[in-house]
Amino acid sequence: MRIILCDSRKLDASKDFAGGYGVGLFPGGPGLRAKVIRRFYTRDRRPTPLVWAYLAGAMKELGHQVRYAVDRLPRGADLYIFCPSLITLAVERQIIARLLQRQPAARVLVVGPMASVMPSAFDGLDVTIVKGEPEQLRFKLDEVLDQPQATVNLGILDDLDRLPMPDWSPLRPQRFRIGYDFTRFPTGLIQASRGCPLKCNYCPYIALDNSVRFRDPALVAEEMRLGIERFGFRSMKFRDPLFGANRKQLYELAERIGRLPRKIQFSIETRIDAMRPETLRLLRRVGLTSVTVGIETPHDETLARYRRAPIELDRQRQFIDTCRELGIRTVAGFMIGFPEDTDASIRRVLEYAKQVNPTFANFNVVTPYPGTPFFQQMRDRIADFDYSHYTVYTPVLRYDHLTADRVGWWLRKCFERYYFRWDYLRENAALLWPALRRVGFGRADQPSNPPAASTRHDVPHAEANPPRPTLPLKVLEDKGLRYDGPHRRPTIDRPSDVRRSH
Repeated sequence: MRIILCDSRKLDASKDFAGGYGVGLFPGGPGLRAKVIRRFYTRDRRPTPLVWAYLAGAMKELGHQVRYAVDRLPRGADLYIFCPSLITLAVERQIIARLLQRQPAARVLVVGPMASVMPSAFDGLDVTIVKGEPEQLRFKLDEVLDQPQATVNLGILDDLDRLPMPDWSPLRPQRFRIGYDFTRFPTGLIQASRGCPLKCNYCPYIALDNSVRFRDPALVAEEMRLGIERFGFRSMKFRDPLFGANRKQLYELAERIGRLPRKIQFSIETRIDAMRPETLRLLRRVGLTSVTVGIETPHDETLARYRRAPIELDRQRQFIDTCRELGIRTVAGFMIGFPEDTDASIRRVLEYAKQVNPTFANFNVVTPYPGTPFFQQMRDRIADFDYSHYTVYTPVLRYDHLTADRVGWWLRKCFERYYFRWDYLRENAALLWPALRRVGFGRADQPSNPPAASTRHDVPHAEANPPRPTLPLKVLEDKGLRYDGPHRRPTIDRPSDVRRSH
């Protein structure tokens, strides 16, 4: 069967973010500063959603021909699969309508979060809505195609070890780049876990599943090896909402990353209270270059109102400082535009961002995602139901004290006032331009809680050379874990249950 994976990059949508709902890019604004920041956001070509690589691998494994099309409709396929984001929902609905007008007999599947939480958006189209996780099609494609129902619910994949090995080849991965996380490209995406057990009512990651599922670290490492050797990835971004939730598996994964045949940079997303300093040191030694965290707001009462577990402010500052000392970039998310926000409350968010001073501060406007409790809570306050505006950079609510224009003004000012500061450059220059660290700029002589000094002299001085950890992490090094220099080749056999690409 000839299958086309139909995608869209319209409206600056990055589909793999916000749990598959997608996010846009900072729109810029009047003035040179806003244009400079906008340029930073548009310079990369972010990878296509990971789900496409998994589906390509699964469909090829089943013996089908797979092509990938972006904002166009090649003819002659037996099956078209769409995975819209919230932002591109209307755009892709129009594409499906044109396809069915041109090819009335075409078989169309709609998968992903929009199929699960907004199936009515496709009313009037002769398509099959596939609820649940799209990778279930690896096992149930024939069942879906044989059923006459307009909607099929496949549920979630309970055992993530049944995920196929991804095939990035139809997606042209050589162009993929995420410059705020890495200095080496191309960049791939990967997952070691899915889901989140926390209850933040505005979070899209819990719309389908409010628990955490883990993959065997051996399979994750094997997928990384495949990405390095087959697709040429030099960096990989973990798409786990809460990386490191299982500490034992994290340490095993770190050991296996350290045994990969070639060095690779990687980044993670997590909570600050899930990463101890010694864990950061371990991950840094095996290639960690960037950590994304959600700080959101310094207002504890706001966090409590929307069921976000707060973290002590001093601990947030210490975490950012520790990462900076280790040569790890930090990407911190801050939220403005809560319904009760005022000029003063938003100004405090900005000032707090300046105090913790992460490598990159991403200011987002609070956005009510359909399918989340926050959407229901805010329904009467939503002023704009045009989902193409749900980019996290456009105000869509009615506010108690501010206009939407005022919130948009504050968004631009937060970006401009944060980045155009000498304190920002002084503390982050060595992370923005890592070559500076090789000449001693930005390197802390003794990081907080320094580990025991190393006595090794045979290891070359590497970029952003972090300190060696103390016990118990040294146990991993004794097993052959890389220390700063090139990865050693594996000294243990790969597990026999690891699936290899054919």
